[in-house]
Amino acid sequence: MKCRVAIPEPTSTNAEYNEYALPQYINAVEAEGGEALVVPAKATPHEIAKLITRCEGVLLPGSPADVDPQKFGAERHPRTAPADPGRDNIDELLLQDAHNLHKPVLGICYGLQSLNVWRTGTLVQHIENTGINHEAGRKIEFAHEVEIVPESKLAHALGSTHVRVNSSHHQSAENPGDGLRVVARCSKDGIIEALEGTAPDHFVLAVQWHPERTYRVDPPSKAIFREFMKAVRSWKPREVSESVG
Repeated sequence: MKCRVAIPEPTSTNAEYNEYALPQYINAVEAEGGEALVVPAKATPHEIAKLITRCEGVLLPGSPADVDPQKFGAERHPRTAPADPGRDNIDELLLQDAHNLHKPVLGICYGLQSLNVWRTGTLVQHIENTGINHEAGRKIEFAHEVEIVPESKLAHALGSTHVRVNSSHHQSAENPGDGLRVVARCSKDGIIEALEGTAPDHFVLAVQWHPERTYRVDPPSKAIFREFMKAVRSWKPREVSESVG
C-alpha cells in the first residue's frame, strides 16, 4: 500500500485557485510514490479526523490568504490579505495530529507561515522594498538565490548550501516558533526562506518558495519531495508526550 499524505485544499473560498494549484502538489507526491488524500475545504471536523487517521504525512500548500495577525498578537497591516478560517481550521487539525504522532510535515509558502504561527512564531506581514521581488510570481522560474545553513537537514537533502528558487509571497516568517529554526534566507536581503524542526526524530520542513512548480525540471525541488516522502514511508504509529521540533 502506498503511503498517504494529507493535503488540504489550498483555499475554502477560491475554487479557481484550487483547480490550478492543487494538482501540482498531488503530482509531486505521486511521482515520489505516495498517495495524496485531499482534505476538502468544507469537510466537517469528524470527516477531517477520519481522513487524518488514514495518513502518514501532512503537506500544507500555498494559499492567496494571509494568516490572521491576531493569532500572533499583531495589528493588521494594510497590505495583509483576508484570512481563510476554513483553511486555518484544517491546518490546525492536521498539525495537531502530526505534532502528537510525529508524522512528517512539509509546509510550502503559506504552509510555512501557517506552521510557524501554529508553533507560536510571528510573521512579517508585508515585505517592504528590499531590492528583491519576492512577489515575482509563476512566470519567473527562478527569482533569487537562497543561502542554506550548512549543518541543516535541508542542506543535506539538497547537497548544497545555495539554490535558486521561485518566489510568490509578500509575507515571511519573522520569529521562528517553538521547536523550529531558521535554515535558509534570501542571499540578498536576509528574508527567511526555510524553517525546519529541531527534534532529530521528527521530519518538519517548511520552505517559502514553491518546489511543486519546478518539481519536474529542478533537482533541488525534486529533492525536497524525495526527502519528505522518504520520511513519510519511514513513519511508524506511536504516541509521544514530549514537545516536538
